[in-house]
Amino acid sequence: MYHIPVLLKQSLEGLDIRPEGIYVDATFGGGGHSRAILDQLTSGRLLAFDQDAEAGNNVIDDDRFTFINQNFSYLKNFLRFHNSIPVNGILADLGVSSHQFDTASRGFSTRFEGNLDMRMNSSQSITAAEIVNTYDENDLKTLFREYGEIKNSHCVARAISSAREEQPIKSTAQLSEVVAKCFPANKQNKFLALVFQALRISVNDELSALKSLLKQSFEVLAKGGRLVVISYHSLEDRLVKNFIRTGNFEGNLQKDFYGNPIVDFKAINSRPIVPDDDEIKSNSRARSAKLRIAEKI
Repeated sequence: MYHIPVLLKQSLEGLDIRPEGIYVDATFGGGGHSRAILDQLTSGRLLAFDQDAEAGNNVIDDDRFTFINQNFSYLKNFLRFHNSIPVNGILADLGVSSHQFDTASRGFSTRFEGNLDMRMNSSQSITAAEIVNTYDENDLKTLFREYGEIKNSHCVARAISSAREEQPIKSTAQLSEVVAKCFPANKQNKFLALVFQALRISVNDELSALKSLLKQSFEVLAKGGRLVVISYHSLEDRLVKNFIRTGNFEGNLQKDFYGNPIVDFKAINSRPIVPDDDEIKSNSRARSAKLRIAEKI
């Protein structure tokens, strides 16, 4: 299967779907969430975004469905183009799809030998190999510390800097071998995943795109419309949580003259919804998923 939709039932409940409403799937992928949304629509419409050209192979043949082969950071522009503002709900299942992870040539996974690519949009120029082989050592240290939350990022940066003097680092296996010595043997898989995560976030400018999506969501949602976001690591979840609670990414709550909080969204769930043991057993990708739901005030 291209991709098993994570927290599907909870996502649909979070959207509080109206059969005649307009909805957005910001991360179409294999189309699992989109098909489930369409099943609950009558005269409503669904617009789905995905920057990965391969996602176009899963387009749904339905007059109520529109596929937009673009990054969700262009949300407002394309919704305006399709005369679809305001919308009643937005769903974003962040990160990498199972299909992308399992395609060795995409370079997303530590499990497969492949080129150091990691581009979600294969037409963009910068790749993980370019970052690994050209970034200054200090820039690499910052990248792995901020995007991988790796405490000894200096070791990773130094190992890469030394190894590339001998020969370019072009494959996932090469990179894994180069940085493995920076981590305890019994925790290498965990830390290698963080190294790959940091590179992927940088290659695709993921956090900037997420911030853009969140800010635009308020602009395009109807009053009472729902924002449903599934994240897979703390960097994403922190941005989503802070934005819902305070309207900014730093988590600084603004108050009016009378001391009342100035907020644009109401959190539907105070704590993130996580998958149960059965879902994790059937879909290992769900293990780190956190779902947050908000309603535009």
